[in-house]
Amino acid sequence: MRTVVMGAGRSGLAAARFLAAAGRPVVVTDSRSGPSPDLELALAKAGVPGVWGSHPEALLEGCGELVISPGIPRSAPFVAEALARGIPVIGEVELAHRVLRARNDGSLVLAVTGTNGKSTTTDLVAHLLRTAGSPSVACGNLGTPVIEAVAAGVPGTAYVVELSSYQLESLAGFHAEGAAFLNLTPDHLARHGTLEAYRQAKLRIFERQGAGDLRVVPAAHPEWWEDAPGMGRAARFGWTPCEAWCDGEGRLNLHGAGLLHRDELRLPGAHNVENALAAALLARHGGASLEAIREGLRSYPGLAHRIAFCGEKGGVRAYNDSKGTNVDATLTAIKALPGPLVLLLGGTDKGASYGPLRTALEGKLRRLVFLGEAIPQLTRDLGDLPHEVVPAFDDAVHAALTLARPGDQVLLSPACASFDQFDNFEQRGERFEALIRAWLQ
Repeated sequence: MRTVVMGAGRSGLAAARFLAAAGRPVVVTDSRSGPSPDLELALAKAGVPGVWGSHPEALLEGCGELVISPGIPRSAPFVAEALARGIPVIGEVELAHRVLRARNDGSLVLAVTGTNGKSTTTDLVAHLLRTAGSPSVACGNLGTPVIEAVAAGVPGTAYVVELSSYQLESLAGFHAEGAAFLNLTPDHLARHGTLEAYRQAKLRIFERQGAGDLRVVPAAHPEWWEDAPGMGRAARFGWTPCEAWCDGEGRLNLHGAGLLHRDELRLPGAHNVENALAAALLARHGGASLEAIREGLRSYPGLAHRIAFCGEKGGVRAYNDSKGTNVDATLTAIKALPGPLVLLLGGTDKGASYGPLRTALEGKLRRLVFLGEAIPQLTRDLGDLPHEVVPAFDDAVHAALTLARPGDQVLLSPACASFDQFDNFEQRGERFEALIRAWLQ
């Protein structure tokens, strides 16, 4: 029987390639009218046929399993029909987990979820383990599909997996020896309906944990996780004495041992202190020594485009937070930096009010620079604050650098998507960093 892969995005393509390479009959179906030239070539090389423009139910005849991409809800008609016929429906993460466990090669899974900070925490855990000399790979929602990582992995690898709520919905037998639930704020409610349904999806990360597994959770919000499924041992992180905490003097502590002062982290902001504490708990559970964790926390540079320090000139420091594509993310960046700030805002508007930025900017705003298609909305919501209007991206960056004074931070955290002037937030961030490099010379 063949496997049908629904959705030809990155995870769907990775799943189809793996199955085809394993000699399994597989077909991809996607609602797009046709594949891009690159995708068409990739499918041809893998020997995977594609069905485009719709999802005909005839594909379910002789289908032994349906693998769905994260963006496809289980309520989609094609998925619902598969379920009604008794066809198992899983995601690429579940497929990868099944392959990994069948190897029984001493590898382990450490998983991370939460509304914010999960990409940084996932990448940091892998960095800490590599610092300790252990093979480790960060994968999942932050980039590399888990099935790709597993296919290339060696025995004894720690797979540190970022999981979105969408990916968690399609799990079945997934089991993580260590799992972290970082935080919870309203998000993806169009998909989940309510905050409670979103929370329940997040809690699935703990579902199959046993007594020897670790459940990493925020000490300040037991209401988020006290009813979690599974039998994992809770290890808390936060700002009061617990398994991993930051004391009043700014020292990070792990299981009663001092690690380092928060000023030694290269990542700015209180939210990154919390990310570091959660990562330390997972890395310790994964076998990293205290000294390796301490060294790794000091050396970790952070992910690209996430409040990344780009350079300093004349007392002006520049930060790239192009990943700040919504108001909540930009709020986090504003709170992470001391100010005064020259803040670049704008791009493709997402429909949310920019008003919440106002309070966070009190006492630390030098100037706002509005750019891109969102200028009318930004002017409506924040136009009474000191600002400049500079539509073109390059000109806006140059204006921000000119406006900054010694001691200021120039921050690109647009609170908008990038699609008015760029293909994605990565391209926008790379352009910002190129302009900063030129400015530094």
